[in-house]
Amino acid sequence: MAKELKDMSFLDHVEELRWHLVRSSFAIMIFATVAFFLKDLIFNQILFAPKDPNFITYRFFCKVSQFFGTDGLCIDDMPFTFQSLAMGEQFSVHIWTSITVGFIIAFPFIIWEFWKFISPGLYENERKNAQSFIIISSFLFFVGVLFGYYVVTPLSVNFLGNYSISDLVERNIKIDSYISLVRSSLLACGLVFELPIVMYFLTKIGLVTPSFLKKYRKHALVLVLILAAVITPPDIISQIIVAIPILLLYEVSIFISKIVIKRQTKKEKNA
Repeated sequence: MAKELKDMSFLDHVEELRWHLVRSSFAIMIFATVAFFLKDLIFNQILFAPKDPNFITYRFFCKVSQFFGTDGLCIDDMPFTFQSLAMGEQFSVHIWTSITVGFIIAFPFIIWEFWKFISPGLYENERKNAQSFIIISSFLFFVGVLFGYYVVTPLSVNFLGNYSISDLVERNIKIDSYISLVRSSLLACGLVFELPIVMYFLTKIGLVTPSFLKKYRKHALVLVLILAAVITPPDIISQIIVAIPILLLYEVSIFISKIVIKRQTKKEKNA
């Protein structure tokens, strides 16, 4: 089998990749179909929940604020309403949200397909780590999605929903605008939390080293702050809250890179 894989041409590899993508897309569509019929749960109970002043994140920040003797972080009202201005807007939102939910739920299977595609290029002992790879990758992704839902989304909704340039402007938010904000927050955070996995493979192929990551730590800090500014509302507190876990992930990536280098050095000595 290994010999056959080595003899595969570029077009054969492309064909192999195509079937991995087809199976991944099929899994996404299956879960997206299920999500489509769970409209009330997904929209009313999950996606619209951050608009409620009693959302768990707002209550947490309110208790923190009260602990320090102030009500500055407590929220009594979300002064905006949703509206649909286009005939097919709600249906379009429903479709794309279902696909997004399908992707999130199918992520472990997508990672499994990705692993099967790259595993022929790995050593035999590395192929045995498939289960660990899938579990860790999925765990980081889902933690990122939860971070996006319980931290980034409420911060964004609260800041942007309450921001006003004039009392003459009514806050009637397009439904597509709100849902797009939530979707992008979840996916962006989920993918950002895959940073240790990305660094693992970049170290394996020799593109990064622990010394490289340490040397450019200050540059990474700037990039992290820029990224935090992109996926959060433009206030300092929100950016710091988002930047902290990303910086921790960067430090974890350095640790993982060290482990990979040590193992590679050990294999070279044994060889």
